Order: sequence, then structure tokens, then C-alpha cells
Amino acid sequence: MKLVRWGAVGAERPGLIAAGDGGLRDLSAHCADIRADLDFSALRGLDPASLPRVDGSPRLGVPVAAIGNVLCIGLNYRDHAAETGLALPGEPVVFSKHTGALAGPHDALTMPAGTAKLDWEVELAVLIGRPAWQIDESAALAHVAGYMTANDISARDWQMERGGQWIKGKSGPGFCPLGPYLVTADEIADPQSLPLWTEVNGVRKQNGSTKDMVFGVATIIAHLSHFMPLAAGDVILTGTPAGVGLGRGEFLGAGDIMEVGVHGLGRQRTLIA
Repeated sequence: MKLVRWGAVGAERPGLIAAGDGGLRDLSAHCADIRADLDFSALRGLDPASLPRVDGSPRLGVPVAAIGNVLCIGLNYRDHAAETGLALPGEPVVFSKHTGALAGPHDALTMPAGTAKLDWEVELAVLIGRPAWQIDESAALAHVAGYMTANDISARDWQMERGGQWIKGKSGPGFCPLGPYLVTADEIADPQSLPLWTEVNGVRKQNGSTKDMVFGVATIIAHLSHFMPLAAGDVILTGTPAGVGLGRGEFLGAGDIMEVGVHGLGRQRTLIA
């Protein structure tokens, strides 16, 4: 299923994208909101034709409510590590984004004061659906509720020139668009075979595949669970391929448009205002 939250900021309603015609349907009569601990099996039994159609093009919000932690993996694509001039890590490089960075997939992003190095990073996002503590890699994917397209937007000067604490460069308002929808885990047979890409002002900048990850999704989940209890509603951003602005000496400014996508998970469009 492709699940969405639609409507004005702070007043989003649950919905799904009908497989047949791609139209938006209202799920309000069947659930209060889209959450990681929702009983997705009950929703799978619904006939989309029986659900109210949502006409027009309403705003899409963050596809999941009540997100807990946003955990991120750095230098997780071989080509991206190479473009930064850094060695491949022996273990996953872990950092986080503040939840205040969360945004809908097409929300505009106001250029923050004090940065001149705003950058893009298309990523596969993983939503944890049930608690995980010190689990084995073989069991890790059973803890996944679904997957989303993500953009790990970064102020590189804040990240790298203000004491080396990555979270400071990763957490501005709008720095973590998710969506357009949550695709439930049953629809993604192999999270390690998904093409992903970025375009800025219509020019392709990133063109990679999750098969090139240093550490795959199952490895990442198991690794994190050995150091912190993962909970339903936690989101993991799994890294970005080569082609980020930092590696090119190119950065975003007001009026630029970023579009990012992951195969099967949809595309985002973000205007820098």
C-alpha cells in the first residue's frame, strides 16, 4: 500500500493512493492517522473504490505521524565516500536529525540565514514498525513497517565549519522532507535494489542504487539496535550516493528547485524560497 497524510500543516488526514487509478482516497473513517504501529493488514482488506475520493491536489504532509527519532547513516555509498575523499567506514557512521526538520514532500524550504552551503542528499528512509533491541541481522527486516523517499538536506558550513557536530547542519526547518507516501514493507521485495536520483533545476546530479550501499538496511537496523532500543515510529535515513553539492562545489540558493526520487517510493519537489 501507498499511505499518505494530506491537508494543511497540523491538520493532516490519513489517506491511501489507489493502486488502480492512482487517485487519493480518504481513510478517516478507518483510522485516526497513519502511524508506524497501525494495523496495516486491516487496511489492506479495504476496497479503494469504497473509500471517498479526494479531488484536486491537496498538500501532502509527512506520511507518518508521531515520528520518534530520525537516525542517519553517513558515508554509506562507496562512490559518495570516494567523492568526499574519505575512507570507507568499518562500522556504520551514525548521526541524527532533529524532528523539527521534518517536512512534507513538496513543501517549500525557506533558505536559512547564516548558511551559504545548502546541499541535497537523496536517501532511502526506513520506518521501524515494532521495537528492536539487540536483534540479529536475519530478523531485522521483520521490524520494518515501510519505506519512504527522503532528502537529507544539509547546511555544509554548519555541519563542517561549526565544531564538526553534524546534527547542527542537518536539522533546520524543512531539512528532512519525507514521502510523498509510505510504501508498506510487503511491497518492497528487496530494499537493496532501488534506483535513486536527484535533479536540481532539471539537471541530474545524483544517479545511484541502493545496491551500492556499504551497509545494507538489515545490517544497519541490527547494528543500531545493539546500541539503542529502536521503537515503532523511528525513521532511519540510510545514506546517499555520489553527486552531492559538496563534492561538486555547488550549493543551493533561493529560487532553486530540488527533485529527488527513489524507485517505487515516489518523487519530491522542494522549492528553496
